[in-house]
Amino acid sequence: MVSRVAVETILLALAWAAALALRPWRLLQAPGGIPPLATPLLAALTILPWLWAWPGLAALPIPLHWSGAPLVVLLVGWPLAIPVLTLAGLSTMVSTGASFEQALSLTIWSGVLPATLVLALGQLVRKGFGPHPVAYMLGRAFFVPMLALAGSGLLAAALQPDPGGTRAELHRIALGLLAMGEASWGCAIVSLLVAYRPQWLATWSDAIYLGRPVRARAVRTRR
Repeated sequence: MVSRVAVETILLALAWAAALALRPWRLLQAPGGIPPLATPLLAALTILPWLWAWPGLAALPIPLHWSGAPLVVLLVGWPLAIPVLTLAGLSTMVSTGASFEQALSLTIWSGVLPATLVLALGQLVRKGFGPHPVAYMLGRAFFVPMLALAGSGLLAAALQPDPGGTRAELHRIALGLLAMGEASWGCAIVSLLVAYRPQWLATWSDAIYLGRPVRARAVRTRR
């Protein structure tokens, strides 16, 4: 029987293979200047490891923490999100003293899986509702992350040894509330970026969602 560590290792390898096949470094190419996605990428590399280390440092009775994966996907795209999430997961081996198995599990269930679900469900929203700003804000930036986080959390909890009783029920409720809270904050951040820094969102385009030339928006922003 294949162990859980082996399955998670295979899933991570497949995610890396798919990300590399999409050549994520192309998103960081900008002729004659700093690429716009460099700022959100560096921010994710700085904040996400600390965010994932916090539950271990706080010694919470229920292992809950924000994922950040949906927001990272919206900011830098799925191909760049996979390396960022992998680095954040492996960093817990240093910041919290987690074992390799624990770091790998965290990377898959709190990073790779919700990020992939955000990508897949986001494409369904775009095809179903078209390039509409409301569909992007409420669908791809709120409902999709909430469903992805809740689904990933519940699936991970189902694969763990069942503690049973009230603790298991509280864990499921906490996962749902946490997914809703993170999706709300993520949607708020995306809303601000759409208004003030749209170039920091790899999944947003003024030309597609607003029918407005990018250059015209850039001139208006500088004013």
